[in-house]
Amino acid sequence: MIGSSTSGFKPSELREGARHPERILVAHPFNPVYLLPVVEIVGGSGDGADAARRATDLLSQVGMKPVSIAREIDAHIGDRLLEAVWREALWLVNDGIATTEEIDDIIRFGFGLRWAQMGLFETYRIAGGEAGMKHFLAQFGPALKWPWTKLMDVPELDDRLVGMIADQSDAQSGMHSIRELERIRDDNLIGIFQALKANNWGAGQNLQEMENRFYAREVAAPSGYPLQLHRASVSGEWLDYNGHMTEFRYLQVLGDATDAFMIHVGLDADYRAGGFSAYTVESHIRHLAEASGGDRLKVETRLLGYDAKKFRLFHSILREDGTIVATGEHMLLHVDTKEGRAVAMSGDLEAAFARIAALDLALPAPKRQVPAFAASARGRPPHE
Repeated sequence: MIGSSTSGFKPSELREGARHPERILVAHPFNPVYLLPVVEIVGGSGDGADAARRATDLLSQVGMKPVSIAREIDAHIGDRLLEAVWREALWLVNDGIATTEEIDDIIRFGFGLRWAQMGLFETYRIAGGEAGMKHFLAQFGPALKWPWTKLMDVPELDDRLVGMIADQSDAQSGMHSIRELERIRDDNLIGIFQALKANNWGAGQNLQEMENRFYAREVAAPSGYPLQLHRASVSGEWLDYNGHMTEFRYLQVLGDATDAFMIHVGLDADYRAGGFSAYTVESHIRHLAEASGGDRLKVETRLLGYDAKKFRLFHSILREDGTIVATGEHMLLHVDTKEGRAVAMSGDLEAAFARIAALDLALPAPKRQVPAFAASARGRPPHE
């Protein structure tokens, strides 16, 4: 497969003179491509169907959100939509109706927030009330004939308009370097992704599926133990007034590591859909060192013991230099979520615990801060 990131050329143009034209596709992403998951797949009709299907599978595996476009068209889909908004925004500045900052504020404090998690049509479906999209189109559709927009005309980008836009943009954002703006943009996007992930929605759903595949991968022994299933970076919003990672973020990292462990052993979304899960009933955190902004953290996870209804995890949060920043010990119960009580786990899940517990017995007991955790039937006694 050969995928071009072009936003302008159509697949038929790229294939001219090719010996194997069916291998050539358009796979058009959006900046920043290392964060935004969507990628437009164009050229999947006819002889290109197999390559498009393979490209879609591959991109999905690495956490992208491929969208197949049935028919090729200039500028594909995303850029056509962006250019329509861009063209109208240029007219608003050109005619002295709004500044660049005012336009951006209306987008980022208004419909941009809705678009980030519902898009265009789903947002308008809600606007139609219980009657749905048909009612919305009947009520607001006729307004589209009013001469509000100038979508087919473009203001001349002469020196006057270019200078006006540049001056307004400098006043709006000139206090930040481009690299600073990139960092702010990326941190904000990651925060939005995490919020959407909590609701299993939109780009957050895509992120959760990718993480589930990552956490479920096999880890070879003995070099693969303790398990290293979760990593995190300390971003600006994680810092307290001393410039260090604030207290509740330690629990977040430890909780994410617990989720990663659960997925790894098979206590994943499919298992939970059967009405069973694991609930944390006790946690103990020991703070040993400071984590600062920009630090990259990894979590080493050990299974200290288990029985049919409960298990104990021991996490160590480490900086890149190997310094242990914090440890967390957690007791979890296997529960029937409908009845709200502890029950025995499935045989397959218990077998997965047994494999990992055998690995832990080859290591010395960790230095633990909590001697009073209840003993588990299989694993280390609490006095160790």
